[in-house]
Amino acid sequence: MSNILQKIIQTLTPWFFDHGVKIIAIIIIAYFIHKFVGIFIEKLVRKIIISDHFLTKEAEKKRENTLIRIFITSLGIIIWILAFMMVLQETGIAIAPLLAAAGIVGLALGFGGQYLIRDLIGGLFIIMENQYRIGDVVCFDGTCGLVEDISLRMTTLRDLDGTVHHVPHGEIKKTSNLSKYFARVNLNVGISYNANLEQVISVVNKVGKELAEDSEWKEHILKPPQFLRVDDFGDSAIMIKILGETKPLKQWDVAGELRKRIKIAFDREKIEIPFPQRVIHQAK
Repeated sequence: MSNILQKIIQTLTPWFFDHGVKIIAIIIIAYFIHKFVGIFIEKLVRKIIISDHFLTKEAEKKRENTLIRIFITSLGIIIWILAFMMVLQETGIAIAPLLAAAGIVGLALGFGGQYLIRDLIGGLFIIMENQYRIGDVVCFDGTCGLVEDISLRMTTLRDLDGTVHHVPHGEIKKTSNLSKYFARVNLNVGISYNANLEQVISVVNKVGKELAEDSEWKEHILKPPQFLRVDDFGDSAIMIKILGETKPLKQWDVAGELRKRIKIAFDREKIEIPFPQRVIHQAK
């Protein structure tokens, strides 16, 4: 048994010092190159990306983080593929036939690969045009959610129910970004036909101004919610439109607080928010 073990050691020792050390060195060098490339890309992106004066510092950071993540992931894949090929070569496996076989397989899958190429090209334009970033809330043809991840091939969304949607970029026909630059509070409120419209306008504007001056909410509001117009004459109510501007992703919080305050103010001022009504005429 000791003779067999001794022969194995005698056989492996030259191989280890000839090839094993090189394999370890390749892996270590690839690791440090990956780390260095990550640091270099982060500094480069933060330095060369032209600032958009429409974006807040937080939005600019999200944009930069998205680009950094995608570039580091893509280059990391290339680095480790090259390292893997070099390791195979050191183990005595010829990589030339593997590359040739990969080329044949690539030709065989060429027609199927057109969808992958379409996804990659679509992703490249999304990233370069800054259509959305990680942390934005977007809608793709009815599929809406928070952007949790972006790769060159697809975007990952999580909706309010916690469901995760993986959307290939080639399938995206229309993108609606709900959190770019700024957002709007857009409310329609019904009031009774018997209400004093001037009083309603005064109360709504007062509530919007007080909300915008509140210490808890003022940092989220860019323009106080105010009465905009009479939007419609409904069957049982006059519909008024209230409009304001908030920071991205804060429109839903501000709208919820505004609804609460308007309801309290209307109750205090005896302004009725009517239920649907129907007048029935009985034939005599």
